Amino acid sequence: SGMYFGIKYYRMLQKQSEKALKATAMAHEAQVKMLRYQLNPHFLFNTLNAISTLILEGSDNTANAMVTRLSSFLRHSLYQHPAHRVSLKKELEALNLYLSIEKIRFPERLQVTQDISEDARLALVPSMILQPLIENAVKYAVAPREEGGHITIRAFTHGDQLFLSVCDDGPGCDPSVLFGSAEDDNAVGKGVGLRNSRERLRVLYGDAAGVDVRRLDPRGLCVTMNLPFERGSVDVAERGDRG
Repeated sequence: SGMYFGIKYYRMLQKQSEKALKATAMAHEAQVKMLRYQLNPHFLFNTLNAISTLILEGSDNTANAMVTRLSSFLRHSLYQHPAHRVSLKKELEALNLYLSIEKIRFPERLQVTQDISEDARLALVPSMILQPLIENAVKYAVAPREEGGHITIRAFTHGDQLFLSVCDDGPGCDPSVLFGSAEDDNAVGKGVGLRNSRERLRVLYGDAAGVDVRRLDPRGLCVTMNLPFERGSVDVAERGDRG
């Protein structure tokens, strides 16, 4: 009799533990989804305004190209599962779609350099993790300046860590302002995209990942993310993304 109740109690505890783990996993996935879908609407509004202007100016071919690229980018961003990881190679393909749209808006003013190591290309990263950083760089380092600006994207591995950085030659700002308290939504610059990226990394990797922001000399800002380096073939990453 004692053995029967002991086994029954053990199974009950095991089921409760499984339910708790499942609830925690679902909560994390919901949090990641929420963070992933907090895309800056300014990009969409600005792009639609630019398309409207091109049509009014009679630049139908350019407007059509912009619509096609916007459609491809939105299709990619909306159908990506926010809790899945993709190869950095696939992430950069999506990023280049975004940049191709911005280059139509700023044809002579937006310059981009990519320095990506071969190992880093196969690394698995959270989908769309770089896009908010690039969007911030375009918004603050390129758009407001008549001469435009230069953005550098780097990715490399060191030991068991993957490092991703987005640097620009804009005016820069105090890093503490960018990461102001979550309640301070009225802070100058807000830094919503940066806080969003940092929080996504925290939820997915805990203390094994982080975000560092530093001002460059004589001008500019550099945002570097580090996360565990997990190698995966491009094919495997893409199958997981469609799952």
